[in-house]
Amino acid sequence: MPLAIHNWMRAEPLAATLARIAPLGYEYLEIQGTPADYDTTEVRGLLKQYGIKCWGSVTLMLGTRNLLAVDEAERAASVQYVKDIITMVKELDGRMVSVVPGTVGKIMPGARPEEEWEWAVASMQECYEFAQAAGVRLGIEPINRFETYFVNRGDQALALAEATGPDCGVCLDIFHMNIEEQDPHDTIRRAGDRLVGFHVAENNRMAPGMGSIDWPALVSTLKEVGFTGPLSVEFAAPVDRTPANPYPGNIDTDPQGLTEEARKFLEDHGSSALTEEFYTMLTRTSAETLLPLL
Repeated sequence: MPLAIHNWMRAEPLAATLARIAPLGYEYLEIQGTPADYDTTEVRGLLKQYGIKCWGSVTLMLGTRNLLAVDEAERAASVQYVKDIITMVKELDGRMVSVVPGTVGKIMPGARPEEEWEWAVASMQECYEFAQAAGVRLGIEPINRFETYFVNRGDQALALAEATGPDCGVCLDIFHMNIEEQDPHDTIRRAGDRLVGFHVAENNRMAPGMGSIDWPALVSTLKEVGFTGPLSVEFAAPVDRTPANPYPGNIDTDPQGLTEEARKFLEDHGSSALTEEFYTMLTRTSAETLLPLL
């Protein structure tokens, strides 16, 4: 089971990310879901240079991106956004896209449950048909109740995947599962062969190894259901702005290349721009914790 990492957690040139992760034992990248920011020909060259492969991407459902929006035009634009990510992943020889159906940060519904479910299924089916033609698999990702009211648990993601199509999968994230699931291990078992991606961070969203999750037990369950990976590291370190901060100086006060969208996404996830030294420590700790188990 190989190791991957997302790159949305720090604003920096892709080459800097790849130069950091390649010596640490990472084999795959889940590229940030901002296809307009990437020339896939250039990215392919960088991936080859550093010996890293693209595993896939994850949707950044911000602003009006919402596959179950009341407004039909917003739903259509959101579907097109997912299609653009699928195209990017296909051009990078990636395999999957993790889809969060609703807007991150929207915690109140906009319509009746049956209406939103109908819109979500229709939107996912359109994305699914496009992904199938591209040879890219979709994985619906549940996230916790404080970030969305729609699809918080694995069983909900499985229900939407089953309504979408026979090859639609789910992507689970142990940080969110730690909040929402009665037993994360049983949820993994119920996902079975629909499990197409797995994101990892600690219970406190720090790097694996800096919290309380039983990583040997978790990896054992993933192997039990036949999941072959990769495990995708996706920490979002909470920033302590008090004198109790155990990592003084970890906030990057002058981040370069941080778009407004990226800034909002980081802040919504309980984090901020991190210094390169601190971010590198988190990346290294993740690898040192997980690789011996894989």
